[in-house]
Amino acid sequence: MCLAGATAAFASVTARAEIELPRESPPAKVSQRVGLTDIAVDYVSPAVRARKIWGGLVPYGQPWGFGGYQAPKIHFGREVTIGDKLVPAGTYSLWAIPEKGDWTVTLNRNAEQPGNGREYRADLDVVRVRVRPKTAAAPRERLTFLFASFTDDEAALQCEWDRLAVVLPIAINTNRQVALDLAGLDSTWRSYANAARYMLETRKDTTAGLWYIEQSLALKQDWYNVWIKALICAGKADYKAAEKEAQRAYDLGVKSGDASFPEAELKRALGEWNQKSVAAR
Repeated sequence: MCLAGATAAFASVTARAEIELPRESPPAKVSQRVGLTDIAVDYVSPAVRARKIWGGLVPYGQPWGFGGYQAPKIHFGREVTIGDKLVPAGTYSLWAIPEKGDWTVTLNRNAEQPGNGREYRADLDVVRVRVRPKTAAAPRERLTFLFASFTDDEAALQCEWDRLAVVLPIAINTNRQVALDLAGLDSTWRSYANAARYMLETRKDTTAGLWYIEQSLALKQDWYNVWIKALICAGKADYKAAEKEAQRAYDLGVKSGDASFPEAELKRALGEWNQKSVAAR
């Protein structure tokens, strides 16, 4: 065989040798925005494969990196609270110390380490919490992380494998984050108006909403922020004030020529609040 032919044959064999095969523990990722905070978990997903997992493949009383050769990495886009400790934004490795009863779940500053625990150092833990495993709704052949539930202020990060599920509660102070974000913005009337609407519609906090809308109105009088004040007054059951502000918003909106002005919505509100205002006299 000539040199060129031998080289071509070797290249062909090498190419075949580099064919990618399915992994025993394929990589996986789950992410969720909670309020204003992005949370993501990168992990590997081993299978049960008819093995005894708890107290067998995963021994009790030893640090375990949730799944195998690489400990999961959990990333927080903003500061969160786990247990009673603030956890700064950043990336951490996620660990557990399984027991027959309650487990210890930890976040470790060393985000890049194998999951066998040989490089695990407890002095690098950022937080340690005790959690109680529960029976999974259905057996899981492959280890899986998921967000079992979440609101604007909290999330339940759940790991399921075999017949067990472990939940890590994560708390987020979204109100404080909104306030800090606003402080970092230019004090424009629309920023404050949007914050007021958020407090009214999402937080049901008319007191905070009223404070934000008054800051907005001090900068500019527009149908949009006057209308939000009307909605806040109605939320406080002050229908006389709501009717007054809605009429003012209606007049400003008609003059503005703004295509987004919800004229029909304001007319309906004026009629409804007028009736409630009269009935309350």
